[in-house]
Amino acid sequence: YEGANRGRRTANWLASGASANAEIGPNLSYLRSRSRDLVRNNPYVRRALRVLNANTIGNTPEADTGDDKLNAAINAAFAIWQHECDADGQLNFAGVEKLIDRTIKESGEVLIRDRYRFESDGFYVPYQVQVLEPDYLDSAKQWWPNDQGGPTIQGVQFDKLGRRTGYWMFPWHPGDVVKSVADGFASKVIPADQITHAYEKERPGQVRGVPWFSSILIAAYDLDGVNDAERMRRKIEACLAVFIETPEGMETTGIGAPSTDARTGNRIETLEPGMVEYGKPGEKMHVTQPASVGGIAEYLSKEEHRLAAGMGVMYEQMTGDLSQVNYSSFRAGQIEFRADVEEYRHTTLIPCGLQPIWNKFIDAATAAGRIPRAHYGCRWTAKQWQSVDPEKDANANLHDVRSGRKTWAQSVIESGLDPDKQLAAIAAANDAFDAAKIILDIDPRKVDRNRGALQIKEVQQLDQNGKPVATGGEQ
Repeated sequence: YEGANRGRRTANWLASGASANAEIGPNLSYLRSRSRDLVRNNPYVRRALRVLNANTIGNTPEADTGDDKLNAAINAAFAIWQHECDADGQLNFAGVEKLIDRTIKESGEVLIRDRYRFESDGFYVPYQVQVLEPDYLDSAKQWWPNDQGGPTIQGVQFDKLGRRTGYWMFPWHPGDVVKSVADGFASKVIPADQITHAYEKERPGQVRGVPWFSSILIAAYDLDGVNDAERMRRKIEACLAVFIETPEGMETTGIGAPSTDARTGNRIETLEPGMVEYGKPGEKMHVTQPASVGGIAEYLSKEEHRLAAGMGVMYEQMTGDLSQVNYSSFRAGQIEFRADVEEYRHTTLIPCGLQPIWNKFIDAATAAGRIPRAHYGCRWTAKQWQSVDPEKDANANLHDVRSGRKTWAQSVIESGLDPDKQLAAIAAANDAFDAAKIILDIDPRKVDRNRGALQIKEVQQLDQNGKPVATGGEQ
């Protein structure tokens, strides 16, 4: 393989053959801190995170048990619990989901700790969740001995069968307060059934998650430096800097109105528009002319495209620059972007982060007597994708349903709605129109979509051989 060549061209290519955990362990804290720094201070990275977060969240759970009465009881309990689910008392379920997803992307992983409550605490379902940053995990607990017969890898404890049995966690965020072991800051094991550890698993055996922006940290940092340098060059170019050349032994008078800085005592000379000053014989004035750098716009554009690709967003989404796209190119880019979002949603966010919360909510609601029995069946409905051209997308969707490429229910789910609720809403609306004897142009039962006229029902009669014969029509 040419890629395995070990000549001079590849002498500086230092590729490691270490395991996922050996690669991640010593680098994770740096990757996490730098990722957060870019999110705070780099507008492109911050924008990319918000785009990813906004297009991923909005997954709504609906009970899907096969029992309509049980579904109704579970959904009614969840409708109340979703406003009480946050242990910090600030967010609803949608806000908790947003925080979980954002933390996975920015920090690489998230810890969700179960907080069960007493009946006297007054919660409808005595269960809440606490979203924690991965810093709470004591990564120093590496191959720490435990009584489960298995290893402890970067703060995660396993039994001899490789099942997670506990997490070594600090009582406070290590970056928030400084405590000694004597003050009770030492980490302790929290049973694994009380912690949901969500992250995107990219390699077999990977125990910890890596920030999504790890591959562009250096590139984004360097590009910030280039932008700062170019910004400063333009500031200098916009200024008029003057140098006065005075022959040796001659007293300098300067150009411009002189003054003295009250704080430093330095002499300041000011030039104003329309101002004329005369120097002494022999003095020469030189005006600086900073050299411009060509091709900077093209270079920055290419680097910004690389950043967008590394962060998993479209260049137009990251920068807001839509000057070079049309409907077809933007739509093609959106298809790939949405495919990435759907893949992450169905392989990481829902199964690793949201579904465990739903299961524990079911257990707590059953124990509290809010639902008759436990059943974990759940259908997650994503929010509707915004359309670039609603009319074209609607016609394409109609064609898919009419041609049998997908069902009506699939079309409704893709639009971010629940098919059962949509059917009930349509039936209720039709009944209301019929009761009021109102026919609207939007009613396909009675109005032809293409002609805008009332539908014609064929009236058939049988001929002498018993075959139907169309004899006309009636409205």
